[in-house]
Amino acid sequence: MTLLLDILTTSIILYGVAAGLLIIFGVMKIINFAHGALLTVGGYAALLVTTWGLNPWWALPCAFLSGALCGMVIERLVMRPLYSRPLDAILATWGLGIVIGQCITLVVGRGVQFVNSPVTGAVNIFGTSYSEYRLLLVPVVLGVVAALAWLLNGTRLGLLTRAVIMNEELARSLGINSALVRFATFSAGAGLAGLAGALITPLSSVDPNMGVPWLVSAFMLVMVSGVSLFSLGVACLVLGGAQVIVSTWGNSILGGLTIVVLAAIVLRLRPEGFSRV
Repeated sequence: MTLLLDILTTSIILYGVAAGLLIIFGVMKIINFAHGALLTVGGYAALLVTTWGLNPWWALPCAFLSGALCGMVIERLVMRPLYSRPLDAILATWGLGIVIGQCITLVVGRGVQFVNSPVTGAVNIFGTSYSEYRLLLVPVVLGVVAALAWLLNGTRLGLLTRAVIMNEELARSLGINSALVRFATFSAGAGLAGLAGALITPLSSVDPNMGVPWLVSAFMLVMVSGVSLFSLGVACLVLGGAQVIVSTWGNSILGGLTIVVLAAIVLRLRPEGFSRV
C-alpha cells in the first residue's frame, strides 16, 4: 500500500511541477528553462512566510504571485523581443535561470533551510501510516489543474489561448492580440512554477539550486506529453510510477535517472509520446 501511495503522490507532485512549463510550451512553443529558478523563487516565498510567522497556507498565494510577477518582468523585458528568434529565446531562459539562482545565492547564501508544513502528522490507510501532507497534495494539485483546464476550456481567455496554440498567424489575422495572450500565458506558467515550489518545499528543503532536478524531470515529461494536460497526467503517472518503483527496489540514484531514460526511450519508439493517448 505504501508503494501505491508513493506512486500516486509522486505523480501528483510531478504533475504540479510540470503544468506551468506545459502551458508556456503549448502557447509559445518555447521551453522555459528558467522554470527551475521560478520553482526556487516560490520555495523562498514560502520560507519568508514561515520566517515572518504567518499561517503556512499563505505561502501558496504568495509563491504564485512571486512567480507571476517574475514571469511578467521576464516576458516583457526578455522574451518579447526574442519571439522571432525562438532558439535565442530558449537560450535566454537558460541564462535567466542561472542569473536568478546566483542572485538568490548573493542575497541568502548557499545554506539549506527548511519550511514548516501546513499539515503535520500521518493518517492510517488500510493499516498503513502515511504522511498527511503528501496525501493533501493530491486534491490541491488536482484542484489547480482543474481550474487551469476550466480557464482554458470554459473562458474567453482560454478560447483565445487555444486559437493561438492551434494557429497563431490565423488568430492574429482575426484580430486576436497574440502578444497579450503570450504575456498572460507566460505569467500564469511562471506563477504555477512558484506555486509548485511552495508545495514541494515542506517535503525537502530550500536552497538556491532546489529547482534544477525538478526542471530536468518536468522538461522530459513535457516533451513526451505534447500540449495536453491529460497526456501530461498519463506521463506523470507512468514515468513517475516507474521512478518510485526503481527507487524503492533499486536505489535512489537510478530512480533519479528513470524519468529521463524512459522519456528518451518513449520518444525514440513513439515520437508523439503520450500526446495521442
